[in-house]
Amino acid sequence: MHPPLPFNARAARALREKLGMAPGHVAYAMRASFDMSYIAPEHVAAWERGTHLPSANELIALAGALWCHPSELMGRPGTLREHRIARGISPEDVARGTGLNIAAYHAMEETGQWTGDQGQSLRLGSLLDLPPRDYIAITGLEDELARLLTEAVSTRWQAHVRAIAKLLSMDRRELRDPLNAMQHEYQALMAATLSRAGGATASGEDGRSYIDDIVNRFWARLPDHS
Repeated sequence: MHPPLPFNARAARALREKLGMAPGHVAYAMRASFDMSYIAPEHVAAWERGTHLPSANELIALAGALWCHPSELMGRPGTLREHRIARGISPEDVARGTGLNIAAYHAMEETGQWTGDQGQSLRLGSLLDLPPRDYIAITGLEDELARLLTEAVSTRWQAHVRAIAKLLSMDRRELRDPLNAMQHEYQALMAATLSRAGGATASGEDGRSYIDDIVNRFWARLPDHS
């Protein structure tokens, strides 16, 4: 069984009120147009109060009743399944668009583990319009990004910008300032560590902490893409 989808109760209520609908009107629309005969006004009210969460099918039907996109009723999607539902795309369309067997795609949603190849990953990112941060997380590339960023800040970032840009499907020019700034931050920490240790070590706790959190530090410098 899948965990509940992230749900924005406040947005649901605001949309309903904007349309001038009562919970009973929404429930009726879900029953009449989406074959959900069990839905009552109490369901809609409970979702808006946050005491209950709609299932995936209920959320999609609720979005239809409120004349909005599912993404407008969701919090920030995190999993592959959540991103697909937020985009209003069926599993069959994702499988077809990425060149996967539908059974294989269903297995990836069930396990939360994307196992597609590089080309399939790129097609997935395009199909679901994934921001770089979500693309990296969903396709399991965070470790590779961390490795490249670590090498960039500890050596010459210019030598790694091409590989990072390719991994993220981003323009290299967008990465120059963040990588340059991060390298200066890291080198300053290492210089301070060396000074405190009298030159005895080149890997102090500050440097290790920086590397441990390097992916989050990188995304913080790319707010428009994270």
